[in-house]
Amino acid sequence: MMTKKTISASRASLILFLCQMITALEVPLDLSQPPTITQQSPKDYIVDPRENIVIQCEAKGKPPPSFSWTRNGTHFDIDKDARVTVKPNSGTLVINIMNGGKAEAYEGVYQCTARNERGAAISNNIVIRPSRSPLWTKEKVEPKHVREGDPLVLHCSPPVGLPPPIIFWMDNSFQRLPQNERVSQGLNGDLYFSNVKPEDTREDYICYARFNHTQTIQQKQPISVKVFSMDSLNETISANLSDTDFYGAKPLTERRPTLLTPVGSTSNKVELRGNVLLLECIAEGLPTPLIRWIKEGGELPINRTFFENFKKTLKIVEVSEADSGKYKCVARNPLGSTHHTITVTVKAAPYWITAPRNLVLSPGEDGTLICRANGNPKPNISWLTNGVPIAIAPEDPSRKVDGDTIIFSDVQERSSAVYQCNASNEYGYLLANAFVNVLAEPPRILTPANKLYQIIANNPALLDCAFFGSPVPEIEWFKGVKGSILHGDLYVFHDNGTLEIPVAQKDSSGTYTCVARNKLGKVQNEVHLEVKDPTMIIKQPEYKIIQKGGQVSFECTIKHDRTLLPTITWLKDNGELPDDERFIIHKDSLAIMNVTDKDDGTYTCVANTTLDSVSASAVLTVVDRPDPPFDLELTDQLERSIQLSWIPGYDNNSPITNFVIEYEDGMREPGVWHYQTEVRGTQTTVQLKLSPYVNYSFRVIAVNEIGRSQPSEASEQYLTKAAKPDENPSGVQGIGSEPDNLVIIWEPLKGFQSNGRGLQYKVSWRQKDVGDEWTSVIVANVSKYIVSGTPTFVPYEIKVQALNDIGYAPEPAEVIGHSGEDLPMVAPGNVQVHIVNSTLAKVHWDPVPLKTVRGHLQGYRIYYWKVQSLSKRRRRHVEKKILTFSGNKTHGMLPGLEPYSSYKLNVRVVNGKGEGPASPDKLFKTPEGVPSSPSFLKISNPTLDSLTLEWGPPTHPNGILIAYTLKFQPINSTHELGPLVEIRIPANETSLILSNLNYSTRYKFYFYAQTSVGSGSQITEEAVTIMDEGKLAMASRQVDIATQGWFIGLMCAVALLILILLIVCFIRRNKGGKYPVKEKEDAHADPEIQPMKEDDGTFGEYRSLESDAEDHKPLKKGSRTPSDRTVKKEDSDDSLVDYGEGVNGQFNEDGSFIGQYSGKKEKEPAEGNESSEAPSPVNAMNSFV
Repeated sequence: MMTKKTISASRASLILFLCQMITALEVPLDLSQPPTITQQSPKDYIVDPRENIVIQCEAKGKPPPSFSWTRNGTHFDIDKDARVTVKPNSGTLVINIMNGGKAEAYEGVYQCTARNERGAAISNNIVIRPSRSPLWTKEKVEPKHVREGDPLVLHCSPPVGLPPPIIFWMDNSFQRLPQNERVSQGLNGDLYFSNVKPEDTREDYICYARFNHTQTIQQKQPISVKVFSMDSLNETISANLSDTDFYGAKPLTERRPTLLTPVGSTSNKVELRGNVLLLECIAEGLPTPLIRWIKEGGELPINRTFFENFKKTLKIVEVSEADSGKYKCVARNPLGSTHHTITVTVKAAPYWITAPRNLVLSPGEDGTLICRANGNPKPNISWLTNGVPIAIAPEDPSRKVDGDTIIFSDVQERSSAVYQCNASNEYGYLLANAFVNVLAEPPRILTPANKLYQIIANNPALLDCAFFGSPVPEIEWFKGVKGSILHGDLYVFHDNGTLEIPVAQKDSSGTYTCVARNKLGKVQNEVHLEVKDPTMIIKQPEYKIIQKGGQVSFECTIKHDRTLLPTITWLKDNGELPDDERFIIHKDSLAIMNVTDKDDGTYTCVANTTLDSVSASAVLTVVDRPDPPFDLELTDQLERSIQLSWIPGYDNNSPITNFVIEYEDGMREPGVWHYQTEVRGTQTTVQLKLSPYVNYSFRVIAVNEIGRSQPSEASEQYLTKAAKPDENPSGVQGIGSEPDNLVIIWEPLKGFQSNGRGLQYKVSWRQKDVGDEWTSVIVANVSKYIVSGTPTFVPYEIKVQALNDIGYAPEPAEVIGHSGEDLPMVAPGNVQVHIVNSTLAKVHWDPVPLKTVRGHLQGYRIYYWKVQSLSKRRRRHVEKKILTFSGNKTHGMLPGLEPYSSYKLNVRVVNGKGEGPASPDKLFKTPEGVPSSPSFLKISNPTLDSLTLEWGPPTHPNGILIAYTLKFQPINSTHELGPLVEIRIPANETSLILSNLNYSTRYKFYFYAQTSVGSGSQITEEAVTIMDEGKLAMASRQVDIATQGWFIGLMCAVALLILILLIVCFIRRNKGGKYPVKEKEDAHADPEIQPMKEDDGTFGEYRSLESDAEDHKPLKKGSRTPSDRTVKKEDSDDSLVDYGEGVNGQFNEDGSFIGQYSGKKEKEPAEGNESSEAPSPVNAMNSFV
């Protein structure tokens, strides 16, 4: 957040403006003027009787005024009382009572008069009263005996003091008595109990009265209160007291509320305007009533309403006539309610609407004095002149009294006087002095010459031109030496001469001239205005959360007017930074090292200049792991549960999310703490379940987002009694490790699960469904027992029961186990194979009888292997594969078979011991499939119109090959594909010569093999026929023609034209333009075609033109061949031949290939595809001409 203060801000502007207006009405002291009271004591003046009495009366005037006093309406002769003196050059009285005088002798109403030759001013009536702090009258305070639940009022009845004392209740130790909804002090000082409790019994209820004026405290005699509870009431009555000492011997019962104060159902209250209204309602009842306030027919005033004394007191500040009305207090408890209505009437002592102001007139001028006041009731207005009622004052033909207004016309110098206006009603009075001063004076400017004003831009500028003159001068403002008069909406001209520029800008700076003129003369004054740039915080400090022990930095970067010198001050919580070397102040930042808890707070950066101040604040929150909980307490101690409570430690500004409770078993593992439970961070008690025979201690750890607190101190120890085990071992199983045994295993009880000493286990078993009796054995604290001599794989009923020295655990549950397994005895029969397709077969078999499995049936296992490929007719290394089918399956699928091959398989049953015997081998064959791609495709011997193709058969024919298919198409210079030609080739061929091709043309080839099932994957390749040598000869002849003179001249002209074009293009490129022809060449550059070698005329290898060092860079997959023109098998997967089974590739508009590799999307072609023809001198020449 950022706040900004400016010297010329709105509040400061208003104060300055008001001060200037007052100054404009004042007559310079070097001119004749009637007296003006400048200082006087308050109307109601309570004095300390231990000090001298000082009654102030100060006044100014020309000539200086003389002073006189009246006391109680008659002249007070100061000279006749030696204790009374007047301060020099003043009217202030000093009454010396320090040496034996009494303040009471000088009580009364005093009034001061200041007088000179032009009039007399009078002060208010000043009532002098000495303060009083009397002692309590002696009285015998009887002890209070009260029954529990009854109401009680302890009366204070303080002595009447001046001013009234402040009342409070304390005990003998000067400790304030606690107050709440049940016990509270009333406005009259009495102490009210809505109902008493036994704890209210005490002997030192003392009421104190503090008299602030004399700084004294008086106390009442202590009051003793004894509360009798209902249980002991009968004994108390019979032994000590009579029934009449009580409010009755009724039993303690709840009751509805009644009001202790005020009494009755209605009351009235009168309050004066501007005062504080206090309304009170105190009720008794059981349970204690609660108070609610409402205003009938309206709402309680917002922002001025406060509730005090536990809502028993309604407080409204700055009351006005609108606050009159009926206020209702409602006291309510569960048994009912009662209410009281207070009718409030707001009266008003007189208050000013328009107070009379000094009037300076020139001879012959007219004027008025206005005195308007209001009040309730409406005040009476009376006029005095020079302290004398105007009705009996000397006549003045220039004045006329019209109620609250005096009208002056054609005044002369003798009309100068001081007039007093008195507005009064039954609640008070107002008295104001205002003089009429008749002068003839030329203008004078009171503001110092060449005064410099400096303000911040975008704020009001107030240029002062305090003046005086009679008649009142006219004021004009000019800017600059020869500027014209200022006017218009940009300026505000105040009556006191001030020029206001509401929103000053930098161009408002300059020299301003104020001119004052009246009929007696003219005067002017220059002032100067400088408008400065505001100070701004452009990088404010930001809210920070930092862990204790870390370091933090707040930034504060400011921008300011270069003529002002800023100072940056850092505050913490609106006070100075701690005097600590950990706080490091840099130019634009504050750093705090090794942050501690005390560094938490609000940090403010304050940038000050002589003209403005700007600040920005940020909060630093220091977080840390919580402090450990403390005061652990164990309650509700039972055999199997206990309640643990604790007090949380400080959360260190990061809320506690949960508490972790840990326990220690001091008997078995002293010093080792285990997790017990955890609860929410708002919980401070928990009911813990306990186990028998454990010596418990507990501790609590608090957790917040920062981490875990240190563990609390351990609680007291609590030893639970031993008991029978509550539970039996878990995880009971019966499995055989051998065909003739049964191994019974279980998870033994851990730690205090034993519930006592002497933990053992009773192991019982019997064969299932045979009718045998249980066989049992008791074993020590182990986890296994082996039963020998059992039949192979038969079911047993098993149970394991825990016991200790106290007794047995509850009856355990029975589980089913089996004795040991043996290998299966028979193989599956009737094995059948059904061919699904060339790579998938389905196998069926008959299940074996379960009795022959001799164990848990885990499934069936198929062993299968390839015997030979039917196309190659050669045996291969036998590699057996295994597939396992879980459960009692009778069929399974064999995937991943090779087409056109011979396979064998057998089936075996599997149990937990292993595999049974294999079924007889079953022979089956897979049908033909589509072949793989040819192993290679090689293109050689390019001529003008032919190419030679050689290939290798597919590595995996997957059947009998019936033919090859060759497809090819030309590619032109724009990479567009020509018509597709298809050729079918017998399966026994391995090469082909393609004739009748176009010279110097690139072709793309697609080649794949076929079986009776269909076409296989394709392989692709590209090649180019060579260039026609006749074209080269033609180019040579054209060069010969170029040696002729006419042709040389033509070429020179063309060269000149080209040179001009090149110069134009060069200029365009230097200006940032692009050469479109160059761009097109770059876009269609062919980086991988190299022209034919000049020495032998053969077709050159593809290479990149980016660098000669990259001549032998590997070609991109799917678009180029290696230098030996052979496509190897391992590379062919990414070649263009493999794009889909028998699906021609597709091409974009630019000729780039977008087909698919075997059903997958084809890769994008490399940038810079080759041109379909090599560069030619003839072509170059033809393009030139």
